[in-house]
Amino acid sequence: MTFKDAIENNLINGFSGADITVAEVLITLGITFVLALYLFFVYRYITMNAFYSRDFNISMVSMAIITAGIILAMQSSLVISLGMVGALSIVRFRTAIKEPLDLLFLFWAIGTGIICGAGLYKIAVILAVCVTVAIAFLKLLPQTKTGQILFVGYAGSLKTGDIKNAVLPYGKIISIKSVNVTSVGTNSVFEVRVTDADGMVSAVKDLDGVDTVSLVSHDGEFRG
Repeated sequence: MTFKDAIENNLINGFSGADITVAEVLITLGITFVLALYLFFVYRYITMNAFYSRDFNISMVSMAIITAGIILAMQSSLVISLGMVGALSIVRFRTAIKEPLDLLFLFWAIGTGIICGAGLYKIAVILAVCVTVAIAFLKLLPQTKTGQILFVGYAGSLKTGDIKNAVLPYGKIISIKSVNVTSVGTNSVFEVRVTDADGMVSAVKDLDGVDTVSLVSHDGEFRG
């Protein structure tokens, strides 16, 4: 047997879709659905007080099942496999994933579909347990207090040092992000560590020449 014959035999033997029965397909999709349903409830519980999207959650369950079906189809024929690769390579999804946790669950759903489609159910179950434990453990860790952003608009002879002195009893200024001077006044942005938000805002607002004061929390993005 030549090297070429060995490769051809391995390719042909690697696609045993003719042996996949209807019962096996139903079992695979059924197990995928059960695991995706588990993912559905985990996602709903984790995000119930934040940014929960029911449509996104339903889409993840469907995506896991569809992915498992695609993997089953790709096992049936080399032609179908190459066709799937070509078709999926030109697909472009333009929906922006704004939350990192959404991306985690989306990848989990796709991974579950791929693993179940390959018939590796034990791995899919172990993966579900490990991911759940990891998420629960990390959620229980105390959150590091992040800085806040202080926007101050002022005019006249007021200086940055005056703002720092007003902030000092209620926290501290970590850094000056920007100072924008215009013909009508000055706009400054500070990153601050706050112990008393109301006291800080009131103290800065009482300074002579201050027009506007805004205190914004952030965790990588500004959230007003």
